[in-house]
Amino acid sequence: MEDTSAFAEVGLPIALAVIMVSLGLELTRADFRRIFVYPRGVAIGLLNLTLIAPLLAFGVAEVFDLAPVLAIGLVLLGASPGGTLANLLTHLAKGDTALSVTMTAISSVGALVVVPLYLGLAAEHFAGGDLGDISMAGVVIRVFLITIVPLSLGMYLRERYPEATAERKDTLKKVAFAAFVLVVVGAVASEWDVLTDNFADVALATLVLNVCAMSVSFGVAKVAQLSDRQATAIAMELGIHNSTLAIAVAGTVNIDYAIPAAVYSGFMFITAGLFARYMARRNGALEPVPEPA
Repeated sequence: MEDTSAFAEVGLPIALAVIMVSLGLELTRADFRRIFVYPRGVAIGLLNLTLIAPLLAFGVAEVFDLAPVLAIGLVLLGASPGGTLANLLTHLAKGDTALSVTMTAISSVGALVVVPLYLGLAAEHFAGGDLGDISMAGVVIRVFLITIVPLSLGMYLRERYPEATAERKDTLKKVAFAAFVLVVVGAVASEWDVLTDNFADVALATLVLNVCAMSVSFGVAKVAQLSDRQATAIAMELGIHNSTLAIAVAGTVNIDYAIPAAVYSGFMFITAGLFARYMARRNGALEPVPEPA
């Protein structure tokens, strides 16, 4: 139990901080200003991330009648922003990578509001508002410390020391990926008994959430008359959540909430990878779109 507590309280925040610094090194101020270049694309993408994904998570949790702790964890995952791997897969799928990066940047900052909001709503709906010993203000502060601070640090380092960060960026990416794997393995190991008792339900629920999120978000983007490349970027953002953030937040509240995110991490690469392969062929036939300055 002490090992689990140390992992949740120390290991998770450190691992997430490394990942968020790595994300910050990929971002510039232009990525945030690009919202004015893609106002409709960003608006539709953020609508999917901040409203549709969390509500889908609520619906899936209800349909599968998940235990309260797992249902809350699924909503926490659904409310988490897109991750940097979504940018990579969008690029491989020949989607609108600039739009993907912009959505990741804005949703990562927006997580300061979105994650605590839906975590509180999920706790109220599934557990009568019981979040344990931590207040909602405490959740907001912790999300700020483990996301906004390291993200800002990464951006500062890139702007202040461009050559040094460019030389070390690839190495930090590898460290960040290793940290991601460590977080997922640690979360699974720390809650092995709970996971094995509920694996079938959680696995199917997370898979359904993943497929539904990508399908619905792609459909919404097309209904809004966005291009296939923009719709690809939006679907990837919904398919590749920052599950590390969900696991880290869970570790500061109740590590059991991390189980859906840990299981989801295993599925999202398969489904998103297949989607990327299909869209790469489809988008490859389109005329290239110039990257905005």
